[in-house]
Amino acid sequence: MRKNLSFGILVAACLAVSPLSAENVKMVLKSGAELRGEVLKEREDAVVLDLGHTVLTVPRAEISILEKATAATAKTTAVKGEDIYFVEPGREPMTVEKNVQRVAESVVQIQTSSGLGSGFIINELGYVITNQHVIAGEREITVVVYRKKPGGLEKQPFTKVKIIAMNGFLDLAILQIDDAAAKSLPFVPMGDSDTLTQGQDVFAIGSPLGLERSVSKGIVSVRARESGGRWYIQSTTQINPGNSGGPLFNARGEVVGVNNMKTAGVGVEGLGFSIPSNVLKLFLKNREAFAFDPRNPNSGFRYLPPPAPPEEKTKPESVTTGG
Repeated sequence: MRKNLSFGILVAACLAVSPLSAENVKMVLKSGAELRGEVLKEREDAVVLDLGHTVLTVPRAEISILEKATAATAKTTAVKGEDIYFVEPGREPMTVEKNVQRVAESVVQIQTSSGLGSGFIINELGYVITNQHVIAGEREITVVVYRKKPGGLEKQPFTKVKIIAMNGFLDLAILQIDDAAAKSLPFVPMGDSDTLTQGQDVFAIGSPLGLERSVSKGIVSVRARESGGRWYIQSTTQINPGNSGGPLFNARGEVVGVNNMKTAGVGVEGLGFSIPSNVLKLFLKNREAFAFDPRNPNSGFRYLPPPAPPEEKTKPESVTTGG
């Protein structure tokens, strides 16, 4: 269930099966929470529901909707979000092992002439998210997808890749696989990074040092850590060169961050940083402002700084260098 129930629910130990048993239902509570399971017994004051991992007795006074779960409602499917990304309400939490099975095909490797990074597919149009620094200054980009085939995995490289938008300050970029086969590629849903809590399990998939399809697991150290005027998710997930642009997942297999950088040094461990998914959503919604123009390698759009006051014109300009 997606919300804590505000009323008491009794765990039934021994239940007599009613004539309505084995009936799968969808139950919506007055608090907004939603339950799906098998009716074991109906009483005048309550409904006994088998959720699979436990049995609950739900007071009828707390039930808003009780209906049969049709094939359409019983199966959770991805639905379009507010823009070009997707969300999947009610997505079931799983172990890392099972999550990797359902999301790994959507994680890709980004190859350029100067190096490689990671990325992930977000919709059926073949849109791929990665870091801007992974593709900065590049025009020839290859996206490698790993498809499940009988007996193993098969590499499927796509060389027709367009840059849709990029933002150097946020270090985000949108690519598009310009191929009809992109429609058949799986994609991952977006999660809500604002709901992350300290100690929550997260995991990453990417190509650190070129070691493709590598999985690393950690916990959220701090949900919002400021650095250079931006904020990041700090986690103990191992992030190394080649992980850049890859996804950080929660236990539901939703993308909650874009892996971006790590702190390195002698004696330094477990300091990985990811761009929150809610920052990515804002970038996606406003992508026109950062649309890539092949005639201008510094695109998105550039705006000149305002004229300095006369007394400041003689001051030396400051210089900022990238890491």
